[in-house]
Amino acid sequence: MTEYFDTPEARRIAYNLTPGTGPGVVFLGGFKSDMEGTKALALEDWARAQGRAFLRFDYSGHGVSAGAFDEGAIGDWYEDARDVIMALTEGPQILVGSSMGGWISLLMAREHPEKLAGLVTIAAAPDFTEDGYWASFDQETRHKLESQGSVEVPSDYGDPYVITRRLINEGRTRLVLRSPLALPFPTRFLQGTADDAVSTETALRLLDHADSEDMRLTLVKGADHRFSTPECLALVETALTEVIDARQ
Repeated sequence: MTEYFDTPEARRIAYNLTPGTGPGVVFLGGFKSDMEGTKALALEDWARAQGRAFLRFDYSGHGVSAGAFDEGAIGDWYEDARDVIMALTEGPQILVGSSMGGWISLLMAREHPEKLAGLVTIAAAPDFTEDGYWASFDQETRHKLESQGSVEVPSDYGDPYVITRRLINEGRTRLVLRSPLALPFPTRFLQGTADDAVSTETALRLLDHADSEDMRLTLVKGADHRFSTPECLALVETALTEVIDARQ
């Protein structure tokens, strides 16, 4: 059942919370995705079968949460995630971050490591506003963004994405690959080699950059950015099980 939480920043966030044992699992979705996606629902079913607590939610401007997507930025969505995790979960949680959700989960790890029992990322996209969009824009596009406030870029998922000047500028204050990044808990990164949105190079860069005593990267040949085939979903569940077992 979908419920709503009003954050201290006055944003109304939609969520579904399944009660169960801890450490609970929290799913953090991607850029312009929602909590009704294949991965979120599959993990909810898995957690329910395990009797484990599970939380999925929509960032502001995503899904059925309040707000306009084009007005949001990484920091806003990080605050949404932080606020619902702090308010709605008990004890350390295992975060499962997909694409942008991977970046946001890394921000949680940096700012609130005490709240993480473990981390699983799926095609994590840290710093993508800078290293993806901004780095790929030519001078004309950059000028248009700065002067007009937004540009449209093609999307493989339907309508073009509107990339705003605020998204780029605010994202620069949230970068995680430019300074030390400690992950003091079991960590598993999953990455498809046929991912057109996040490169294998990004996954390797994250693996090399982060500091953890128990960190592994699994590359899946032929898997795309959705990472939602039955085989890929099984790998996510295996990674979660490894993280849980590593804590016992």
